[in-house]
Amino acid sequence: MTDRRILVVGGGIAGLAAAVSLLDEPGTEVEVREAAGRVGGKIATTPFAGLGHVDEGADAYLTRVPAAVAFAARLGLTELTSPTGASAMVWHDGLHAIPGGIVLGMPAAVRPFVTTSLLSWRGKLRTAVEPLLPRRPHHDRLGALVRQRFGNEVHERLVDALVGSIYATDTDRSSLAAVPQLAQLADSNRSLLVAGRRSRNRAPAGDGPIFAAPRSGMATLADAAAADVRARGGTVSTGRPVNTIEATDGGWRVDDERFDAVVLATPARAAADLVAHVAPDAAAELGAIDSADVIMVRLAVTGDAWPDRLRDHSGYLVPKPDQRFVTAASFGSQKWAHWRPDGGTQILRTSLGRDGLPVRHLDDDQVLRHTVDEMNRHLDLDLQPAETSITRWIDAFPQYRPHHHDRVARIEAALPPTIRIAGASYRGIGIPACIADGARAARQLSGRTAPARSS
Repeated sequence: MTDRRILVVGGGIAGLAAAVSLLDEPGTEVEVREAAGRVGGKIATTPFAGLGHVDEGADAYLTRVPAAVAFAARLGLTELTSPTGASAMVWHDGLHAIPGGIVLGMPAAVRPFVTTSLLSWRGKLRTAVEPLLPRRPHHDRLGALVRQRFGNEVHERLVDALVGSIYATDTDRSSLAAVPQLAQLADSNRSLLVAGRRSRNRAPAGDGPIFAAPRSGMATLADAAAADVRARGGTVSTGRPVNTIEATDGGWRVDDERFDAVVLATPARAAADLVAHVAPDAAAELGAIDSADVIMVRLAVTGDAWPDRLRDHSGYLVPKPDQRFVTAASFGSQKWAHWRPDGGTQILRTSLGRDGLPVRHLDDDQVLRHTVDEMNRHLDLDLQPAETSITRWIDAFPQYRPHHHDRVARIEAALPPTIRIAGASYRGIGIPACIADGARAARQLSGRTAPARSS
């Protein structure tokens, strides 16, 4: 007998995680509706350059945050792999190794910053005096905090380059609270360098790789979740957008079907449109969450065109002052041992665009021209890719402005208790954060639905 009927709007990893969790409660009927023709949202894996599985977006999940590790284990995914030991670099008037002793780009040791070629002597001295500086207010601005403590060079060439690449953001406009690891250090300590060193010293050693991924690509995670929902009696529909949500007899009428509760696992602005009539205050706040576009380009280059001097490296970041369009490049065949086609072909992936660096206006020819020209300039090469692909992730990266978490709290307070939100727009962009948020939304609905009129 069905006690309640719940709709999950959005078949990305957050929505699928919500559906998996909701089905743990007996008597719950769960339906997932996804507007696109496939599940996974911003996770996509397709054949490329003779390989069956090359990711078009995220290529791994963080293992130090347990949500994705536990989710993969629950779904029975055992064919996992991790990156090689290849090292990343930063491009600033040439390639430089990323200094050791960092926490999300922030210095946590002095010696690596004395010897690095990435910083000028002025930047090194500015880093060294950080433990002597008094605490100053940062007003929940990540960039302001790092500039105050370490100066412009560390901020622009390390923290903004690294965090900005992960979140496609401009850290001068970003919430510090959205990076909990740094926020906790800033809230509990005066010197971030000393606090970072203590944090690194306390970190357990030998706990295995930091990142993991299914050998058949990240889309395997979403496909396995959808299969789990279906195997346990749930429904997952693709190519089925949701247009309207209206209140009805203790529940919700969604496109003329009744549900007891709804999880909105969509981007914030899509959620805003759906709740505009039933929760206008929440809709206004949802609509105010900004987002950025990113274009991902995959390239295949012949092995003889790839120099030995780059073979021990996994890619590089481009600091904001040095960016034209390319913000980061990954040497995929060196980062992943299973991304190595026959004949020595190299798989490369580049990211274009971020908050404040628009790329939506570029056509495909312009995207490829900028990608190849900039990579050739950065690497001092003459790459002529044998195969390319372009993926446009439009509005894919929510921007967490200062006090973003206060906005999310206001949204949740303004929503009816049987409509919940989940996904990258709210509590974290990474895959583990989205999985955890989907499960959180499911827990919030526990016991909050009226009996459905079905059996």
